[in-house]
Amino acid sequence: MTTAEISAPSADQARPRTKQRVRRVLFAGNPNAGKTTLFNRLTGLKARTSNHIGTTVELRKARLQWQGAPVELVDLPGLYGLDNHSAEEQVAAECIEHGLDDPDVDLTLVLVADATNLERSLYLAGQLRERCDSLIVALNMMDLVERRNLRLDHAHLSTELGAPVIPLSARRGTGIDELRAALMGPPECAPAPCPACLSCKGCEPATRYAWAEQVTARAGGDAGLRDSPLTDLLDRWLTHPLSGLLAFVVIMAALFQAIFMLAEIPMEWIDQGFAALAAGASARLPDNLFASLVVDGMLSALGGTLIFLPQIFILFFLISVLEDTGYLARAAFVVDRYMVRAGLPGRAFVPMLSAHACAIPAIMSTRTIDSPRDRLATMLVLPLFSCSARIPVYIMVTAMLFADRPVLAGAVFAAAYFLGILAAFVSSLAIRGTLLRGRANPLLIELPTYKRPDLVTALTTAVDRSGVFLRRVATLILAISLVLWALGTFPRAELEQLPADVQAQVAQLHAAEADPARIEAAIAAAELEYSWAGRLGKTVQPVFAPLGFDWQVSVGVLASFAAREVIASSLAVLYGMGAEAEEDPGSIGERLRDNLPPAAGLSLLVFFVLAMQCLPTQIITRRETGGWKWPLFQLAYMTTLAYAAAFLTFQIASMWMA
Repeated sequence: MTTAEISAPSADQARPRTKQRVRRVLFAGNPNAGKTTLFNRLTGLKARTSNHIGTTVELRKARLQWQGAPVELVDLPGLYGLDNHSAEEQVAAECIEHGLDDPDVDLTLVLVADATNLERSLYLAGQLRERCDSLIVALNMMDLVERRNLRLDHAHLSTELGAPVIPLSARRGTGIDELRAALMGPPECAPAPCPACLSCKGCEPATRYAWAEQVTARAGGDAGLRDSPLTDLLDRWLTHPLSGLLAFVVIMAALFQAIFMLAEIPMEWIDQGFAALAAGASARLPDNLFASLVVDGMLSALGGTLIFLPQIFILFFLISVLEDTGYLARAAFVVDRYMVRAGLPGRAFVPMLSAHACAIPAIMSTRTIDSPRDRLATMLVLPLFSCSARIPVYIMVTAMLFADRPVLAGAVFAAAYFLGILAAFVSSLAIRGTLLRGRANPLLIELPTYKRPDLVTALTTAVDRSGVFLRRVATLILAISLVLWALGTFPRAELEQLPADVQAQVAQLHAAEADPARIEAAIAAAELEYSWAGRLGKTVQPVFAPLGFDWQVSVGVLASFAAREVIASSLAVLYGMGAEAEEDPGSIGERLRDNLPPAAGLSLLVFFVLAMQCLPTQIITRRETGGWKWPLFQLAYMTTLAYAAAFLTFQIASMWMA
């Protein structure tokens, strides 16, 4: 082949290329208008959640094939108007304007309007119609309108807006085919008329609201359409300062218990599954470094991460159900008056409640808090609430302190939970009085219509949020766990390199024909002491000495900064206990009682209640805040608080406890 043949362009190469136009459908609407339910109906599990660039505001996107052509569907954050009063409204407006200005995009806007509160949706409809000729109005919740024997003239509404208006019920699935047919057609509609609101882009909000009220009346709607005797009765009870608070406590307690009860069995399955995988890998792989990497590093890390997945799935499923019924907005209204006294918004209570299961989904659920300052303050104190990972530690320490006094052990166990709650509120007051000055923003919320929840939407939300958890956390946890495995494995030592007392102990165990597992545990403890992790523990032990910790507990505390619950397995190895500690955390308490004074055990309990010992939580905080500044502050203030409280506990308890 000649040089000319190589360099000469073909006919196809010489022809100028045109960029393929993208068909994009944006779903906009007020909060609680059923926008996400409709989006899920059209996309199912094909949507993925991602942050808008430079923000923590979420967008859900799905790429589908309609009539053989690709189309991108985007679920925008809820908004009341394009005036950018909140981060969500700013992101939604930016996405709309970008799509309108992009010459490579065929844009269709779908306004999801609440038929039971049409006037509110029409304010946004007027703004969107001014900017876009390809607007489609999805008139949602028509089943609620029909249930009350009322009628909305959607044809007249279409004439008023100059845009197609399609009545539907996203929850029941009626009208979905008609909407899909409209979306699959050409992205255009008839020219808009020029009513008072649409005559110019700069009209005053008061004029626009007046226009929305007039159009609602002419279409047969009613601002009070959503009200009913049952709604009034429920609202009087659920929003009352006393009965509303009682209902909230009962409902949230049931939610909390359901998370633990329903997640218990699948968590056991996951735990047993990874235990079986580890056993199978140990049996099939040679006893070498690679086997240790697979079993002690990779499988241990993945199992420790995935075991919390059932709790996260159930949490988001139940929260989605409560939100879809309309109750969650009323719960936020009830607790707002109490939360604001601690510098936190009412919307912070549900994340705080879920933090008792796991701080990771709790921090993720703070996205419902509108104010960035309130959201940040909430994230900073959430890890102080006692999560399920602390339970093995509480069992271990109470078994050490009160093995023969179960009533007192239960009281101390409960006190640990209350200490975390108290510390969270006090910390919030301190943070809001210094770094994040100012009172929490008042809760301005419109109570949505009561309705039966859409379980399909709840399941879709739970699957989606669980996927976000896995994508954002699992890979990072695996990497961190491998680093910790390396610290606890290297440098490797032969028995002859270990201290003389260890060699003598092993020789005595062999002579006594002790259980091989006990011998292996003794060697493993000595190897860990010889490793970089052990050397680090002995180096920092003087720092923890004022708290009453020996070097073994110091190593366990350091290891637990990756994940709190690993202290049980770490101490099991350090004290040469083998597998018995994995099956019974209380057995470690018995061994602690032989090595630590009671005052040191109480100090250890206080330290674990207050310390920031969860790298996955730190990673999520970093993701949500966009940098390491606030996670490092969170780590610093919680560790300082834990150290100071544990120091005082040890010094005071030493005077009273033998």
